[in-house]
Amino acid sequence: MKESADMDGWRMGIEADPIRRFEAALAAARAVDRAIIPDATAFALATVDTLGYPAVRIVLLKGVDERGFVFYTNYESRKGRELLASPQAALCFHWAPLEVQVRVEGRVVPVSAAEADAYFATRARGSQIGAWASIQSRPLDRYATLEDRVESFTREFEGREVPRPPHWSGFRVVPERIEFWKGRANRLHERHVYTRREGEWAVEMLYP
Repeated sequence: MKESADMDGWRMGIEADPIRRFEAALAAARAVDRAIIPDATAFALATVDTLGYPAVRIVLLKGVDERGFVFYTNYESRKGRELLASPQAALCFHWAPLEVQVRVEGRVVPVSAAEADAYFATRARGSQIGAWASIQSRPLDRYATLEDRVESFTREFEGREVPRPPHWSGFRVVPERIEFWKGRANRLHERHVYTRREGEWAVEMLYP
C-alpha cells in the first residue's frame, strides 16, 4: 500500500503499518500550536474492574513503538489495580482541530524495571517526590495531609536522588486493533481499522 502524504490525504493510499501511521498523526498534532492542542500525547484510557464495570480517565503517552503504547502510573491506583487484574485496555486519542481520532485496543503488560527506572529518572524532582507522597486513589482526609507527606519525603530524600517507588511503574498496551477516524462533511467520516492477524496487520475501511 502507498503511504499517505499527510493525515488529510487518506485517499492517496493507506499506510500498511499502523504504528508508523500513528507516529505521523501524533507528529501532526504536536505541530499544532499548544494554545490549540495543549498536549498531543493526552488520551482517554478505559479499563474494567473484576465485575466488568468500566472506568475512563485522561493519561499521557510516554512512548510508542512496534511493541505498543506506554504510560506510567501508581500500580496501587484504581487504574493500576484494574489493569493488573484485567489486563486489557482501550485508548482514544482525539485531536479535534485536525478532526482526527485514533482508537487502540489490546492486552496490557507491565514495562520492565529498567524502562520504568529510566523514565522515572527523567521526571521533575517534585513529580518524583509526589509519586512517593500520593497514596493514589485512596481517601484523603484533608489536603494538608498530602502536603505533610510531600514535606516528609522531601526531607527523606534531601541531598540524594529520588529512587523509583516500588509501586510505581508503567504499562504497555500491545495493540490488537487500531482505528483511524477522519472527520468529513455531512458526517460521512472515513474510518480505517487495522486488526492484527497471526502477527500481521490487516486493514479495511468501515462505514461511518
